[in-house]
Amino acid sequence: MRSDPDGGGERPIAEAAHGQRIGERELIWMMALLMACNAFGIDAILPALDKLAYSLGAEGNDRQFIVGVYLLAAGFGTLIPGSFADRYGRRPVLFAALGCYIVLSLACAAAETFSQMIALRALQGFFAAGIIALPPAIIRDRVGGDRMARMMSLIFVIFLLVPAVAPSIGQGILLAMGDWRWIFVAMAVLGCIMTAWVYFRLPETLHEADRQEINVSIIARNMRSAVTLRSTIGYTLASALVFGALFGFINSSQQLIGEAFGAGEQFPLLFAICAGCMAIANWSNSRIVEHFGARRVSHTALFLFIVVAAMQLWFATRPTETLWTFVPLMAANMSLLGFIGANFGSIAMQPFKHIAGAASSAQSFLRMTTGATLGAAVGYAYDGTARPLAMALLVSAGASLFFVLYSERGALFGPPDPEDEDED
Repeated sequence: MRSDPDGGGERPIAEAAHGQRIGERELIWMMALLMACNAFGIDAILPALDKLAYSLGAEGNDRQFIVGVYLLAAGFGTLIPGSFADRYGRRPVLFAALGCYIVLSLACAAAETFSQMIALRALQGFFAAGIIALPPAIIRDRVGGDRMARMMSLIFVIFLLVPAVAPSIGQGILLAMGDWRWIFVAMAVLGCIMTAWVYFRLPETLHEADRQEINVSIIARNMRSAVTLRSTIGYTLASALVFGALFGFINSSQQLIGEAFGAGEQFPLLFAICAGCMAIANWSNSRIVEHFGARRVSHTALFLFIVVAAMQLWFATRPTETLWTFVPLMAANMSLLGFIGANFGSIAMQPFKHIAGAASSAQSFLRMTTGATLGAAVGYAYDGTARPLAMALLVSAGASLFFVLYSERGALFGPPDPEDEDED
């Protein structure tokens, strides 16, 4: 068993295509915007869901499958790219994922029936999953520990700017072009821009000593260790649950805010406020996490999340709940997620420097499939009120606390355990 006592130390990466070493700031922006392709693929279409549903003959809550099937398929898709990236490198696998994202975005723009759209969205989520799974592995190739948590927080700051503005962009495209299909064309354009940037500026980050064989038993062993190690599995499951409840909000946000609370055309702005609060929280986390530690910060945020979720449930059960009680509390919980997500993810990746691709794939699979399934269930349970969402937030947060306690053996708020196991 290989130990890595200095898991947070920097591992320099190679030079870029034109002989210049890519800097930390550019790497953060690039990884954030790669992940943002996925967010744009989800959130830009939200303002057009009613028109898309009408155009393709979808009824009621069925429109939510446009988002839900993409998330669920992406969860299954994340199982694939990590192992190939551990063998052949990050760049070729990333190019394959971006290519699929571009082609299938254009195919969605040409869909003629709702069934075709659902099938194409499933394929898009599955085959483009590398843009979700590989950025954490690329960052782990370079740094670990609380420094990785800081970099991931900065990535999430930029990444979350896209969900904040994507509905407004989608609405702007809808108003300018008059057809929801142009939103999918915009996704393809974004994919082309990111492909060019990665081609010219991102060096291969996989170290030669860390290349793994394409061997089913080795891949299975690496993935199994990434999702069974006690010190990390609780964090993977906890983040899956809290983000599953968040996916439930995303799935039903247009109906809940735009229709039930009567926000109408204000929906993109209110959605942007909630996502913007999460971005600000991630920036704040990047400033404090190396001082206080990822565990202290995220554990505190989880307890506060439970308190706010309880308040949300109380207001949701009142017949007088309004937009102006719902939005501030939702924004508060999304802010707290900014102190949970990057830290939980970094803690879960810490022991797996030498198999970062497989570990990122396995953990992303567990996180995405659990979160997408929960999110779809919460969204489909939408009954014209915020009650199903509020209940999901509270129950998910309570279960997340249980899983974190399991990983930490009941001791919260402490520094990393020096006796944590490393991978084989």
